[in-house]
Amino acid sequence: QVHVVESGGGLVQPGGSLGLSCATNRSLFNVLTMGWYRQAPGKQRELVASITGGGKTIYTNSVLGRFTISRDNTKNAAYLQMNSLKPEDTAVYYCNVRSPWEDEGNWGQGTQVTVSS
Repeated sequence: QVHVVESGGGLVQPGGSLGLSCATNRSLFNVLTMGWYRQAPGKQRELVASITGGGKTIYTNSVLGRFTISRDNTKNAAYLQMNSLKPEDTAVYYCNVRSPWEDEGNWGQGTQVTVSS
């Protein structure tokens, strides 16, 4: 059974920082694309950032310069460092694990990030 587990969410004040982690037990981790998505109430789920097995990264415009995605192939894990957080970053953040030949991949259960004073 495939597991994708996020951790690190919580409540933070505007301008603060938070780090998310995603771990998986999927094999061939070094070829998997790791993605962070988020879904705010009443909105569609959107891609925040992704990183391929080769280290290529993609970010949505609203987080450029503030968020950093990374991965550690020795730990089968990916990370999302979020700085200068804004109230509009409030959402449930989901980790997605996908191989190059998959359309959907596997999802984690999500972790809540709330940015509020």
